[in-house]
Amino acid sequence: MKIALFDTHRYERDAFAQANGTFGHALTFFEPRLLRDTASLAHGFPVVCSFVNDRLDADTLAVLRDGGVRLVALRSAGYNHVDLRAAAEIGLPVVRVPEYSPYAVAEHAVALLLALNRKIHRAWARVREANFSLDGLVGFDLHGKTFGVVGTGRIGSVAARIMHGFGCRLLGFDPRPNEALAAELGLRYVDLATLEREADVVSLHVPLTPATHHLIDAEALERMKPGVVLINTGRGALVDTRALIDGLKRGHVGAAGLDVYEEEEAVFFRDLSDRVLQDDVLARLLTFPNVLITSHQGFLTREALARIAETTLGNVAVFERGEPLRNEVRAADVLAG
Repeated sequence: MKIALFDTHRYERDAFAQANGTFGHALTFFEPRLLRDTASLAHGFPVVCSFVNDRLDADTLAVLRDGGVRLVALRSAGYNHVDLRAAAEIGLPVVRVPEYSPYAVAEHAVALLLALNRKIHRAWARVREANFSLDGLVGFDLHGKTFGVVGTGRIGSVAARIMHGFGCRLLGFDPRPNEALAAELGLRYVDLATLEREADVVSLHVPLTPATHHLIDAEALERMKPGVVLINTGRGALVDTRALIDGLKRGHVGAAGLDVYEEEEAVFFRDLSDRVLQDDVLARLLTFPNVLITSHQGFLTREALARIAETTLGNVAVFERGEPLRNEVRAADVLAG
């Protein structure tokens, strides 16, 4: 089946080309993001493949449908960039990759924490300039600290297991507690406010929904311990960025490790090194020595890329055969969840 893949990069093209040996689809890779203005590129393709920073609003979906698209295949677990109601109204099914490698994202979250705590990024820059001073590089033992996991699904559970290995006390918040995980790790489920008050590190592993938008706002940050470390590898808009900046400026937030940013779609996955950064909020974040930002690369491991490609192409094969779509995401299901 012909598939138009948007917002593609070399590392994922290689993964899709390798995985496609099993399926035999006709793949066409497009560099632009999938927006209303670029949707016409998919004319004549029965399937489009979208990534997290595309914008599949009602207008984009209408252009796709009018151009012959019959399936939207997301190569991501997240789907907040898709207007699912609009897709349902025009009869355009949407499938996703519900999981690829929880280890990839959880390990990246812990990598951000370790780098921030032990000032690895600052030490690396110093040593390259022959500055071997240790002043300003003092961290803390993770052993015995309280690690708060917001969301204990696949990724959050792996993060909790890793931090259990460091000897951390574990707190969890999730509307659907995993009692087996709690028993295995000694994790204690609490309400979100309690987790915010008690945790030395707060790590976010929940999807972006209307209920979780700005889950970490000014009030939440104020409840947290002075010096708290905030890690977000979930979705950018889980955190009110302006409130985070205020907390950093006041010294209340000790450090922040961010693999996502709420206005990332205009910036991430692009080389802007020869331009002036136009996002003033992101530019301000980048001035803090205790903030470490990566460009939504938590998923970027060989294993995860292979799994994403295999699942995405498999979803298309199921659609082509006319079988029930195992990984379909519907507006009604999201509201019910």
